[in-house]
Amino acid sequence: MSQVFEGYERQYCVLSANLSKKITSATLLNGEQKKQKVSEIKGGLEDAEALIRKMDLEARSLPPSVKATLLAKLREYKTDLNNLKTEVKRITSFNANQAARDELLESGMADTMMASADQRGRLLVSTERLNQSSDRVRESRRTMLETEELGVSILHDLHQQRQSLLHTHNTLHGVDDNVSRSKKILTSMSRRMSRNKWIIGSIIAVLVIAIILILYFKLIH
Repeated sequence: MSQVFEGYERQYCVLSANLSKKITSATLLNGEQKKQKVSEIKGGLEDAEALIRKMDLEARSLPPSVKATLLAKLREYKTDLNNLKTEVKRITSFNANQAARDELLESGMADTMMASADQRGRLLVSTERLNQSSDRVRESRRTMLETEELGVSILHDLHQQRQSLLHTHNTLHGVDDNVSRSKKILTSMSRRMSRNKWIIGSIIAVLVIAIILILYFKLIH
């Protein structure tokens, strides 16, 4: 819901309640006091009409889903304003003071004013409920943002852990390559040692045979 519309709405509700009180008090006045009070009421009605126009412009600038609800409320405010204007016309008519008292007693003006007060009460209750709904929406949005930030933080941590695992994997792969090369070198050295052993053994065997042959020929001669 638009905060601008809510601000105009609160101003109108306060102004409407004040105008209703002034109209009630004006019915009990006479002469210049009554004229001064009526002049104040008319100024208040002009302010109320200006607020109605502002709310209408603000509501029509909002998305359709919100605009429909606000325009419905605006129609109630317009009805309330028309009731106030009607009451002002009655107290400013010929012999308005006595006529207003008679109408209040005979034609059910008291019921009308009570209905207006009840209507304004319902409007205030509706406004409060809408404000509570807006607060819940803002709280849900704040929770959603916090959850989103937490998710981004977790993803960042997981990315860092993945990089660490990749680095460890690369390190282990390098160690494995080094172990493989070392194993090949040791195998090659072992083969060379075995081959050298056979060569040395062959040389020793040849030398032994040569010595035996030399001794043999010497003994014969």
